[in-house]
Amino acid sequence: MTPTNKLPNPSMDDLLQALQAKYDQVKLGGGIKRIEKEHEKGKLTARERIDYLCDKETEFLEIGAFVADGMYEEEGGCPSAGVVTGIGYVSGRMCVIVANDATVKAGAWFPMTAKKNLRAQEIAMENRLPVIYLVDSAGVFLPKQNEIFPDKEHFGRQFRNNAKMSAMGIVQVAAIMGSCVAGGAYLPIMSDEAMIVDKTGSIFLAGSYLVKSAIGETIDNETLGGATTHCEISGVTDNKYDTDQDCLDAIRRIFDKLGHNPKAGFDRAELQKPGMEGRELIASFPVDRVKPYDMLQIVKGLVDAGDFDEYKEEYGKTLICGTGRIEGWAVGIVANQRKIVKNAHGEMQMGGVIYSDSADKAARFIMNCNQRKIPLVFLQDVSGFMVGSKAEHGGIIKDGAKMVNAMANSVVPKFTFILGNSYGAGNYAMCGKAYDPRLIYSWPTAQMAVMSGAAAANTLLQIKVSGLKKQGKVISPEDEQRLLGEITSKYNEELSPYYAASRLWVDGVIDPRETRKVISMGIEAANHAPITERFNVGVIQT
Repeated sequence: MTPTNKLPNPSMDDLLQALQAKYDQVKLGGGIKRIEKEHEKGKLTARERIDYLCDKETEFLEIGAFVADGMYEEEGGCPSAGVVTGIGYVSGRMCVIVANDATVKAGAWFPMTAKKNLRAQEIAMENRLPVIYLVDSAGVFLPKQNEIFPDKEHFGRQFRNNAKMSAMGIVQVAAIMGSCVAGGAYLPIMSDEAMIVDKTGSIFLAGSYLVKSAIGETIDNETLGGATTHCEISGVTDNKYDTDQDCLDAIRRIFDKLGHNPKAGFDRAELQKPGMEGRELIASFPVDRVKPYDMLQIVKGLVDAGDFDEYKEEYGKTLICGTGRIEGWAVGIVANQRKIVKNAHGEMQMGGVIYSDSADKAARFIMNCNQRKIPLVFLQDVSGFMVGSKAEHGGIIKDGAKMVNAMANSVVPKFTFILGNSYGAGNYAMCGKAYDPRLIYSWPTAQMAVMSGAAAANTLLQIKVSGLKKQGKVISPEDEQRLLGEITSKYNEELSPYYAASRLWVDGVIDPRETRKVISMGIEAANHAPITERFNVGVIQT
């Protein structure tokens, strides 16, 4: 059960404390004893390596901290999927860093480890960012090999991405700082430069035990694939270093001399303070998911100086569209308005619901942002599209399709944040994971599903009861309530933002006060990749 489930009526402070506690636990990886064992070998842990490598007083944006949370429990768990990934700065250069965590099952690859590594490579490719691999892995976790080995988005896809990034001119540097075995050996050697730490780093297609079994040769791992072997005999690695620190220093020197590429040209002015200070922003957002509030306050709280130019303010009021700046970067914002509003005909419209006029407005705004080369930020608190005969007769499907089409074909970078509800087709229209946001994060108040917990539970209960009655079983009111409780409990667990983060449906769960940082670093990363495509919405009815 997640922290959200443990608190019957949590406040925002409760949720933030639970988030911090959960992250503090994740940062321990395989635990204190495993960390001490790495130190006894003279090695740094994955997070210590990243801390040492990154420029001091710069931000590191972690991606996938809660991946595999609550999964692989029979195997003892796999915190952060046994790998730490994110965007940081090395010698002043923004880059993607991938570091195996040897405190977690010796850095073995679980199915979610592969998914997380591929996500890191995807971010590097989309944003044309150089990649640093800090390799320390025992290879594929064999009991799960059928879930990680043969499919398109499995283990082998990372080597394909190595080759693709090389062809794209994306610099990749690898440091072998521990084990690197079997198929995993290709990752560092397909990089532009491969270095190795003496006595602790080793790389081979098969270790000494397998070699003995396969061909009868008796040899130790160091002679088979240690630093001296590969730097002086095979030439597989380029240079060896005495310590982790020496190796990381060498990476910094490489990045200190990288050339510069063209930028995308997104506009940035001088940074200003946000419209709301942190506590005020948090206080403006209700934890109660059915309570209406004014999303415009949240938007103005996030943008620099609270300065927001709203687009079509009096039209399509259940969606807020407009432009502002975040940490100096020009952004276009599309946000669900949660308060009840009145349309031009004097009719009341429910907050968090997308109506035809709202969808039409958003589609036009997205087109404008593409024309002006302005990155898009989506703030989700959406129950879905309006239903009923009036909405259907008014063409809600057509207008919703226009919005989805414009959003899906947008060529400027998109960034998505799930603040509250993210239900059904509303998730899609507001740039859910399936629509390629450069980054997607949840607040701890987020809920993601096909429909709300109450609606889904009642629907599932009806299906369950109907099935039991067909079997001739009598269901008492007490049994119905018990079933409803069981279904609701399971469904609510799946609504949790940590459930989504565990499966990498989102890149993480963040404190709302971190939102500006994520957007700013995301746009800075995207600015490394010039836009080469023209915006075209394709064929759709108008």
